[in-house]
Amino acid sequence: MSREIIRTDQAPQAIGTYSQAVKCGTTVYLSGQIPLVPETMEMVDGDVEKQIRRVFDNLQAVARAAGGTLADVAKLNVFLTDLSHFSVVNQVMAEYFSEPYPARAAIGVASLPKEAAVEMDAVMEL
Repeated sequence: MSREIIRTDQAPQAIGTYSQAVKCGTTVYLSGQIPLVPETMEMVDGDVEKQIRRVFDNLQAVARAAGGTLADVAKLNVFLTDLSHFSVVNQVMAEYFSEPYPARAAIGVASLPKEAAVEMDAVMEL
């Protein structure tokens, strides 16, 4: 099976030893995205809703670079430093996804890189 590294300047560049995504056959593994603005590599200004939107925008950019869209996401993992923001994730997610929704997990964590409130990764099937 072939392995292709996915890169785009429309999403934040990797800030560690990882790729934005890896495509294996028709499956794409999208690395975790935090609310970094791609052009500045700085955290987005604003509340948790703006952070969540930026994360979905970043995931969307990587999905497009891999030849897909968020509609192709089969599994989404959401990491939150405060699980009380889960309802905001649902609200914003409904603007980026439509039925049938992907499988999903929401996990409460103690902290995330750059003090982000949210991080998400995904698995996409093309």
